Amino acid sequence: MSIRIAPSILSADFAKLGEEVRAVDEAGADYIHIDVMDGHFVPNITIGPDVVKALRPHSKKTFDCHLMIAPADPYLEAFAQAGADIITIHPEAGPHLHRSLQTIRALGKKAGVSLNPATPLSVIENCMDLIDLILIMTVNPGFGGQSFIPLLDKIAQARAMIDATGRPIDLEADGGINPETSKQVREAGADVLVAGTATFKGGPDSYAQNIKMLRGE
Repeated sequence: MSIRIAPSILSADFAKLGEEVRAVDEAGADYIHIDVMDGHFVPNITIGPDVVKALRPHSKKTFDCHLMIAPADPYLEAFAQAGADIITIHPEAGPHLHRSLQTIRALGKKAGVSLNPATPLSVIENCMDLIDLILIMTVNPGFGGQSFIPLLDKIAQARAMIDATGRPIDLEADGGINPETSKQVREAGADVLVAGTATFKGGPDSYAQNIKMLRGE
């Protein structure tokens, strides 16, 4: 199973985001993870479609946009047009998860679902055919730098659900991921690791080594 690393630009230097995206791309990042927060669904405000559009020329890597916003539906098209490759939403962010996933795919993008620590896997059982990525939150969303919640059984159960479909669905873990916890989530079945603090610490000269350590290399 190839492990992909998705640096969360939430921990990057916001004064030079384009340079930071280029730096982690060159350092070996597989995805660029973009945390979109609205100050309503989660207690923080970050960036919107215009920033995604501005960053798009800085990397050809997969833009993995995690929408922590509610409602999400009115903004799906804007993020798709801005250059998102994967658009991930929370089941709580609208009344019709199935319809929202259909919308993302109709826009030509991959569709992800993010599950907060208390959100059960059962909410996605009936729309696995529309899902390209399952994001297991190992912190409560809203802030970077939080401590890891060891939801390893949940990750393992999600891996079993994915394997049962026979479809190539990413299993992503996000929250408190560092070289130690990355080993735990990889062993539980995650194959995409979101890491902000652990990727961006030490500045650009450290990014390549940080990414290697997250991969377990």
